[in-house]
Order: sequence, then structure tokens, then C-alpha cells
Amino acid sequence: MENNVIRFSVSLPEKLLAALDKKVVEQGYASRSEFTRDLIREKIVKDSWKDEDKDVIGVLTMIYTHHQNELVEKILTIQHDAQITIMCNTHVHIDHENCLETVMIQGKVAKIKDFAQKIGGLKGVKFSKLVEAAVPNS
Repeated sequence: MENNVIRFSVSLPEKLLAALDKKVVEQGYASRSEFTRDLIREKIVKDSWKDEDKDVIGVLTMIYTHHQNELVEKILTIQHDAQITIMCNTHVHIDHENCLETVMIQGKVAKIKDFAQKIGGLKGVKFSKLVEAAVPNS
């Protein structure tokens, strides 16, 4: 795969350029170009989640109380019945009541969103967030 770099110019108001330069420094980017490439990749990933039939990856993070009636069994049933690939599951005991779990998943957008909603809607799930990811082509 050839990786030619094309240069192009962008016109920005002075205040916006100053804000860009501040972000570049604050976030430790080597250059404006690196920062801009990251913004473009982020937008491409975000847009890939608009196509319900697209294959993507994500991470579902949840905090729940494992003492809730049959909650763990319900979570496991949803995971086993899901029409997505569960690549990895990490479970941590936060304290006597609460567990933190991350589930790395791959599949179609619609199926992943359905999976995340089913888990997030369970009684006893205190926090649930799906991080939408994908592999940009560049």
C-alpha cells in the first residue's frame, strides 16, 4: 500500500488558528498536521457508525451490582445470544457491591447498538457506555 502524503492549505481565522495551536501544544501533538489527521480520522470513524450494516468495533463499559436478582445471568444470556463477536471480556470487582466490566465487540452497527441497549437497560446496571470505534483506512 502506497502512502503518499499530499500537502494542501487551509485558511482559518486568526483566533481559530490560535485555538488550534493551543490544542496542538496542550495535547502533545508534534504538529498541526498530526492534530488535523486525528480529527479527520475521528470524523470518519464517527460517520462509519451511521451505516447500520457496516462492520465496526466497540467497547461496552458497564458498572453493575452483582447482587441484583439474576443480573449476571441476564448479562451472560445477552452476551451468548448476541449476533456479534465478543472478542474480550474484562471483569473487575470494584467493591463488595459493584463490578466493572468491559466487553470488546465486533459486528454490524445495528447489532452492536442493540446489544449495548439490552445490557444498559437491565435493572442493576448503574452505568453503561458504548465507545464507538472502527479502523480508519488511513
